[in-house]
Amino acid sequence: MKAILITYGQSLNQPVENLLDKSGIRGFTRWTETFGRGSERGEPHYGTHAWPSKNGTVLAVVQDDEVAALLDALRQLNKHAEEQGLSAFVWNVEEKL
Repeated sequence: MKAILITYGQSLNQPVENLLDKSGIRGFTRWTETFGRGSERGEPHYGTHAWPSKNGTVLAVVQDDEVAALLDALRQLNKHAEEQGLSAFVWNVEEKL
C-alpha cells in the first residue's frame, strides 16, 4: 500500500475529489484549510491579508497498482490549472488497521 498526500490551491477541491471518484478511490482524509508555498514557483497560500489564498490537502491510502494512474491524472489536472499549485507525494504504508 501507498500513502498519497496531495496539496493544491483551494479552488481545486472539487476537481481533486472528482478525480478521486473517477479513479475509484473512496477513502481519503481532507483538510480544507492548509497553508504553505511551493518549493519552486508560485505565490504563498497563507490565508492572510497579503496572501489570502489557502490550500486544500488530501491523504489517501491506495493499493500499489493504483498509484501510477492517480499520479498521471493529477499531472493532467495540474497542467490545466498550474497557477493554482498542485503537488503529490507518495510513500510506503507499513500497516493499515
